[in-house]
Amino acid sequence: MSQYSTIVVGTDGSKSSMLAVQRAAAIAAAFDATLVIGCAFYESKEAASKTLRQDSITVLGDDPAAENLKKAAKAAREVGAHDIKTTQKPGTPVEALMAIVNEAKADLLVVGNRGINSLTGRLLGSVPADVARQSQCDVMIVHTVS
Repeated sequence: MSQYSTIVVGTDGSKSSMLAVQRAAAIAAAFDATLVIGCAFYESKEAASKTLRQDSITVLGDDPAAENLKKAAKAAREVGAHDIKTTQKPGTPVEALMAIVNEAKADLLVVGNRGINSLTGRLLGSVPADVARQSQCDVMIVHTVS
């Protein structure tokens, strides 16, 4: 098994994404790895309306993104992660996560499974499926919703 030194996880503030944060934090604690928690946000309602994704919560503006990151970092510390960084990026969840993974030179990306089994997800793609296809590092899809 690989030694993970940098793990990225995304959050949109939802219960599902917090479960992915907790799993990523547990892995980071076990490997003594850096955990980078990222949150995508849209800079305007117009930008948000251009995406057709049904599997992610729309985070509008950087203030809600910062609040989501604060809650996620707290949850990660409670699970045992100690080297935690947070970052927020404008754009779609997939664009933001891929930018964060590349900038952090991540070894592992952890995402929840929300949207992967929906009809919309099958037809248009989902965040977990799209990042799994695009990522240059290992991707763990955590079962966060039934």
